[in-house]
Amino acid sequence: MSEGAAVGGTGVSGPGEGAFRATSRVLLIDPSGAVLMFLQYGKDHAVHPRWITPGGGVDPGESHDQAAIREVFEETGLRLDRVPAAFLEEDFAPDQRWHPYQRGHWAWYDVRVDRFNPVRDGWTAEERADVVEWRWMTADELAAEAHDVEPENLPAMLRERIEESR
Repeated sequence: MSEGAAVGGTGVSGPGEGAFRATSRVLLIDPSGAVLMFLQYGKDHAVHPRWITPGGGVDPGESHDQAAIREVFEETGLRLDRVPAAFLEEDFAPDQRWHPYQRGHWAWYDVRVDRFNPVRDGWTAEERADVVEWRWMTADELAAEAHDVEPENLPAMLRERIEESR
């Protein structure tokens, strides 16, 4: 969940119109089809937290793949040697309730893992303050969740990934 920079080290543009951030998001999916989620605040604790997957900003000089591997380790303690090719890579409009940037580009990864308990050893002070809880959740549980899920289509995305792997 590191504050990161755009691919190639061009940096995250500053606050204001057109601010940009490149991110990598990772679906860590266990054998039952549940995905690891974090209930986390965004830019302001005055706005309710939302469920998000592990992932975060792409640091200067880093690829999306490298950012995905680093973020999974920092946020969960799980060491990945590699990630598969991103199953989705696209520009997106960040939800302004949680993000200080107006434009984003994300790469999404599908990594199959055995269920584990994440560790907080790699968390920043901000993450320790912002992460409310973590939980393994199925697509149905995500769809029924009272808190927002980011992105909104995550339950459908998870179902699609599971179907494609059968």
